[in-house]
Amino acid sequence: MHSSAIFLIEFGAIILGLGLLGRLAGRLQFSPIPLYLLAGLAFGEGGLLPLGASEEFVAIGAEIGVILLLLMLGLEYTASDLVSNLKTQYPAGLVDMTLNALPGAALALLMGWGPVAAVVLAGVTWISSSGVIAKVLGDLGRLGNRETPVILSILVLEDLAMAVYLPIITALLAGVSLATGSVTLAIALGVAGLVLFVAVRYGRVISRFVSSDDPEKLLLVVLGLTLLVAGIAQQLQVSAAVGAFLVGIALSGEVAEGAHNLLAPLRDLFAAVFFVFFGLHTDPQSIPPVILPALGLAIVTALTKIATGWWAARRAGISAKGRWRAGGTLVARGEFSIVIAGLAVTAGIEPQLGPLATAYVLVLVIIGPLTARYTEPIAMWLAGRRTPAPDTLLAQRSTPAAETLEPMEDSGRDR
Repeated sequence: MHSSAIFLIEFGAIILGLGLLGRLAGRLQFSPIPLYLLAGLAFGEGGLLPLGASEEFVAIGAEIGVILLLLMLGLEYTASDLVSNLKTQYPAGLVDMTLNALPGAALALLMGWGPVAAVVLAGVTWISSSGVIAKVLGDLGRLGNRETPVILSILVLEDLAMAVYLPIITALLAGVSLATGSVTLAIALGVAGLVLFVAVRYGRVISRFVSSDDPEKLLLVVLGLTLLVAGIAQQLQVSAAVGAFLVGIALSGEVAEGAHNLLAPLRDLFAAVFFVFFGLHTDPQSIPPVILPALGLAIVTALTKIATGWWAARRAGISAKGRWRAGGTLVARGEFSIVIAGLAVTAGIEPQLGPLATAYVLVLVIIGPLTARYTEPIAMWLAGRRTPAPDTLLAQRSTPAAETLEPMEDSGRDR
């Protein structure tokens, strides 16, 4: 009885604390993820007040949080959307992977962590935070801008790549043989391809089967189906998160919208628990030794994300201002960087990897909204400071003033 009371007190305090931190983040208008991570650091190993009785339950909640994150991500897209983006935007996806995965892999190798840690850290630096970026776009009123579809296309390609990357990293962390790893990857690709095919051809049939006018029944069926598929996927060494992502893709129309509305509060709750859990297993004293590498990596990969967005927007015919906005918006890392690092921490491959990933995400999840807001004006200010060539000045002086006036631009929706 005493143990049960301690559990209720600790877990209740965690949930209440998360709610207050989320409210504080809302007041300050930035993502609550860094506050959740800091809370985990404060109450975890080596923290101010280590928790004990509720840790096992928090671990299960964290796993459900990852599953719900990927399910909700899958609900955002239809299979046809993914296929269309893959056909038209794959060059931008390749540039994104090359520019942003290589710095992480290079740092891991330079620090002597080995090839498996290099693959993990490559994923940490590669994937942008869909949740943070979506919120930033809404807060800045840029959902209708011309560069926004380019940003969303890159995020979709990253999410689709997760369906391939996660089984690879799961097999590597499990230390399976090359043959077993190849079989695991083949199963993952086969299942992903099969789900995409079924979703395109029979998505309406699946949605009708799941659909219900009763919110309670819809919630139970969708959540039960997701956990069942995630468990089967994990049993096959494919990754529970990938299984949840594929379930989300298979649902469409009103069912997807209804499930999204019902599951959003659960997603937010368990995702917050996940970030706290990751912080609980990171000793705050292990962060100072890796803070400089994390800061350097954050600066480098912020610049490579800006370059990625600029190149992709230029390829889509977006003007200079829109290119800089696209690049600055993509900088934030968050939930999926922590998911990837969490797999490595659980496997115990490199003690410093978790602290470095925590510091890295803390830096970029804070500066990401700032780069989204200020990259374009800073770039335009720097461009305006460049001294025009003599021939340009002569041409400007010889042109009537009325002809040199440029039309005023609006909020950016037509660029």
